[in-house]
Amino acid sequence: MRIGIDLGGSKIEGIVLGDNGDQVARLRIDTPAGDYAATVSAVATLVADLEGQAAIGGIKIPVGVGIPGTVSPASSLVKNANSTCLIGQPLDRDLETALSRPVRLANDANCFAVSEAIDGAAAGANVVFGVILGTGVGGGVVINGTVMRGVNAIAGEWGHNPLPWPWPHELPGPACYCGLTGCIETFLSGAGLSSDSGLSLSAADIAATNTPAARAALDRYENRLARALASVINILDPDVIVLGGGLSNISRLYENVPELWAEWVFSDRVDTRLVRNAHGDSGGVRGAAWLWPTVRD
Repeated sequence: MRIGIDLGGSKIEGIVLGDNGDQVARLRIDTPAGDYAATVSAVATLVADLEGQAAIGGIKIPVGVGIPGTVSPASSLVKNANSTCLIGQPLDRDLETALSRPVRLANDANCFAVSEAIDGAAAGANVVFGVILGTGVGGGVVINGTVMRGVNAIAGEWGHNPLPWPWPHELPGPACYCGLTGCIETFLSGAGLSSDSGLSLSAADIAATNTPAARAALDRYENRLARALASVINILDPDVIVLGGGLSNISRLYENVPELWAEWVFSDRVDTRLVRNAHGDSGGVRGAAWLWPTVRD
């Protein structure tokens, strides 16, 4: 068995998976807002409660943790986390001390990707690119069941590349929190779709609204997503691209985007499949549980 923890800004979710991927136990608690020490303590308590619910009986089973950031290879401290209390902290070491066992950390998008590659929508594929389209835009690369972390621990961070093949009116692009302009995230996040539409609606409401303005915004969104994913295909050539996050629920993406991306993919045909995730909101916590047999150190 293995334990997965999804450490989010508002909630911490934990799961115990059996060796066959079956759920043995699952719990969710609130995240102590802005309190690092309390967050470490909350994770330790959650792991103990999960072990109790699963009736493990004193055996310290492996723990993987998905975080909204990553551990810097340079400093061994958390960086790029939107839960800012984690930034600059030795989270993996502190959790290992609190749990009295080794702990593996990975970016939450990487956890999503490995979950879908192991026993989700991309099961059996050799090369998988997992995409998060939500409040932010991120991604993870899985090759033969192994998450590719990268020498800088940023593999898959396509959301902070510039939107490729931009139209003149897309330049220089919206300002991004990272300090640059025109990042893919500024166009393809939920806020990016809402802003581009000119409508006072959420991304989900735009997708459900049959008006000329909403349809035009979705047409532009699909074109931009096709360009952005074509650049990934040109570099990675994945078997499967799996969409996650709130915007992955827009059904028309799965038909329209593959019809569009061939214009920019450097190939005579495109066999890459674009698919909806199988595990929904459970992808991150399941992927964290799968970190032990899959993450490359």
